[in-house]
Amino acid sequence: KYQRPIKLLSEIPDEELDLLSGWGFSGLWLIGIWQRSPSSKEIKKLCGNPEAESSAYSIYDYLISDELGGQTALENLNSRCLERGIRLACDMVPNHTGLDSRWIREKPDYFLGLDYSPYAAYSFNGVDLSSDPATGLFVEDHYYDRSDAAVVFKRLDRGSGEVRYLYHGNDGTNMPWNDTAQLNYLNPEVREEVIRTILETARKFSIIRFDAAMTLTRKHYQRLWFPEAGEGGDIPTRAEHGLAAAEFARQMPAEFWREVVDRIKSELPDTLLLAEAFWMMEGYFVRTLGMHRVYNSAFMHMLKGEKNEDYRQLIKNTLEYDPQILKRYANFMNNPDEETAVVQFGKGDKYFGVCTMMATLPGLPLFGHGQFEGFSEKYGMEYSKAYRAEQADRGLIEHHERVIVPLLHKRYLFSDVEHFRLYDLVSGWGEVNENVFAYSNSSGGERALVIYNNSMAGASGWIKNKSLQVYVPGISLAGLCRKPFSSITFRRKNVNSPALSKPWERRKLTGTSDSSLFFSWLLPVNAAYLRRRLSAKRSLFMHHVQ
Repeated sequence: KYQRPIKLLSEIPDEELDLLSGWGFSGLWLIGIWQRSPSSKEIKKLCGNPEAESSAYSIYDYLISDELGGQTALENLNSRCLERGIRLACDMVPNHTGLDSRWIREKPDYFLGLDYSPYAAYSFNGVDLSSDPATGLFVEDHYYDRSDAAVVFKRLDRGSGEVRYLYHGNDGTNMPWNDTAQLNYLNPEVREEVIRTILETARKFSIIRFDAAMTLTRKHYQRLWFPEAGEGGDIPTRAEHGLAAAEFARQMPAEFWREVVDRIKSELPDTLLLAEAFWMMEGYFVRTLGMHRVYNSAFMHMLKGEKNEDYRQLIKNTLEYDPQILKRYANFMNNPDEETAVVQFGKGDKYFGVCTMMATLPGLPLFGHGQFEGFSEKYGMEYSKAYRAEQADRGLIEHHERVIVPLLHKRYLFSDVEHFRLYDLVSGWGEVNENVFAYSNSSGGERALVIYNNSMAGASGWIKNKSLQVYVPGISLAGLCRKPFSSITFRRKNVNSPALSKPWERRKLTGTSDSSLFFSWLLPVNAAYLRRRLSAKRSLFMHHVQ
């Protein structure tokens, strides 16, 4: 793009930062910036991927990679980003380290392990993966021909001759991460060392994303590594090392994440903490653990699959239980573990409808790398380069700039929940259309109404005050528009210009071949503008300035 090599963080052009700032982005998440475990690259090479680099999540140490220019280059980039209102974000991987990490060398007692191999069939006769002459590291031989996925690797202390079999990082859902080593959170020294590392990271970055954070809640850490008797085990061999609930609680007396949040609040309160959490733990991370932001993967999965009733119910349940949770959600259309947004949602009306929701719902919208440009390649965490020679889709960028960027610049209007209201669309015969998302929000003298139909089917109906999903005294559609009116109605119709020429006038919009939903509404002149017409998978945005 810039016709010159860009290898260091300090070499990222000002023009690129200006572009991101102009688009309305206030944070930049840097993936793969830490020193990576050398063994990760070697394992991938031996398993048949000669071009792979070490995984971005197999970390040797929390120091900026020399290949990216080290700490000096980071400080250069951070200074230029802050000048443009952009905060830098990084990953922190608390569940595990790289297989060949500094702690593996210096503090092997930090890791879950055994004095014996848990299976007699395991063999460790392959390449020594350690870059430290004092230590030998061997993954189980069957990884190399992909005939087995061992849960442990062998660590040899060449000085004493001691052999330990340490567990790979594992969340129990698939295979172990064979280039990682699992930390033992029943060891209080481990918990304190990880917290100190988080605090040191927070002195470099004002936003920290915690990878696989749900694995370290007490509930799931016990389930995975120390299951109670009779519970079986999600990770092979761990059932025989189970603990009774009381004993587990004695050894891990408090939630690790609660300790992290409290320490950050006390020592570095300007840091924003974001948890990657699944397994229905989102609300727990916010309510009980105090996490500032948490992944909301339901946004992507449910809207992609058009499980609209389920997602509307999720919003309603959240509002009824604790509306503050809604603003803690990080909503996204893709993440590094998923296919790109254009692969999942396309480049048409569905994409822009869901993207409009992401830009206008309370919470934190996360955009993937190349999302504006329409890139379709999913980058592996071991990639050193893109493998597709993709060119930015100029038309897609321009449409983002017309439709999405103005909304991102008004995040102050959408990010909070105090004035957020969710509505039902009710048909003429009294049925709620669950495919239509209708909600309003306000800030100061500005108010907005967003309506999106996430379905191929057309929709018609009324949004009335009585359809308000969270009943708050004094809140009404009339309050949104500053004057009383009975309803907003719409039905299938061809439309032309949405301009309103007279105050409080109903306008019938006809004349083009573009199929859209017709709206009849009463609004003050110059108080509304139509961002997208509403038909199948179309959205409407109306904005009022006092």
